[in-house]
Amino acid sequence: MKLVRYGPAGKEKPGLIDADGKLRDLSKKVKDIDGATLAPAELAKLAKLDPKKLPLVKGKPRLGSCVAKPSQFVAIGLNYIDHAKETGSPIPENPVVFFKSPGCIVGPNDNVMVPRNSTQLDWEVELGIVIGRKASYVDRKDAMKHVAGYCLVNDVSERDFQLKKGASQWSKGKGCDTFGPLGPWLVTKDEIKDVQNLGMWLDVNGERRQRGNTKTMIFGVADLVADVSQYMTLVPGDVITTGTPPGVGMGMKPQQWLKAGDVVTLGIEGLGEQRQKVVPFKGRK
Repeated sequence: MKLVRYGPAGKEKPGLIDADGKLRDLSKKVKDIDGATLAPAELAKLAKLDPKKLPLVKGKPRLGSCVAKPSQFVAIGLNYIDHAKETGSPIPENPVVFFKSPGCIVGPNDNVMVPRNSTQLDWEVELGIVIGRKASYVDRKDAMKHVAGYCLVNDVSERDFQLKKGASQWSKGKGCDTFGPLGPWLVTKDEIKDVQNLGMWLDVNGERRQRGNTKTMIFGVADLVADVSQYMTLVPGDVITTGTPPGVGMGMKPQQWLKAGDVVTLGIEGLGEQRQKVVPFKGRK
């Protein structure tokens, strides 16, 4: 299934994309695409529905984040060999874990806002793991049982905040408002034949900046779910974003940064595409 949330920000409704790519309303079946809906038993109920019998949503409504209010937005750094090399970092022996604020999450095509005092705004196309079952001290062989599905993530980053002002902690440069576009869809894991072989790309103003494949991840999906669960309990609806391939602005020579007016487009095979316009800082709502 391809599960979505659509409508104005803060008033999204749950939906489903049918086999013809049409948006169907799920609001009479579930309250939201959240932890409760992503539990295995609830997903099994949704899988039995006939999408053609669900109300058709007309027009092209805004898409919100494909997951409603994750309690945790966990991120993995330096998880592609070529990306670690382009940043001058050693290859990690264990997953590098940091956090993005759940408050930074926005829809896949919402604007990305340049933070106040930003000088080094960067892009990162990533695969997101969505948790469907409580995970605590999970073994690798059982890790995939705890995954509901996957989504596309842009791990927007401010490198000056991250590396110079972060005092060795990355979260200052990772959790700014609008730094977490998720979606367009949450694709349940049964629809992805091999999550460790998905092509991925990102363009800035129509120019290709990133290209890669999840097969070059240092730590795969099962490794990450198992590892993170050793240090914190993951619950349904939580998101782990798994790192980016090479081609980020920080790794370019000379380095290049996003500015107001730029347009970022990105995608992962089977998980859809995103488009964000970069806009000036306008204050917090």
